[in-house]
Amino acid sequence: MNGAETLDYARDAVYVMLLMSGPIMVVALMVGLVIALFQALTQIQEMTLVFVPKIVAIFVTLLLLLPFMASTLAGFMNRTMENIIIVGGTV
Repeated sequence: MNGAETLDYARDAVYVMLLMSGPIMVVALMVGLVIALFQALTQIQEMTLVFVPKIVAIFVTLLLLLPFMASTLAGFMNRTMENIIIVGGTV
């Protein structure tokens, strides 16, 4: 395995990481912004108000995106195993 293949593999790993974590981060950001706007409009300055809705939103997002995340991770693992077999066969 040369340097270019290693960089391709690393780029693929970062892309998979972004695919799996991106939607959850976006949902957490949106929920945080909505709650911050609500707090600013109502002048409720409770610091713990953000945590429960954010945790619930992240949990629901995880449940909804679990099939997508599993297939993405399984595809990456299959490509990884194919690379391991190819590199192991050339040694």
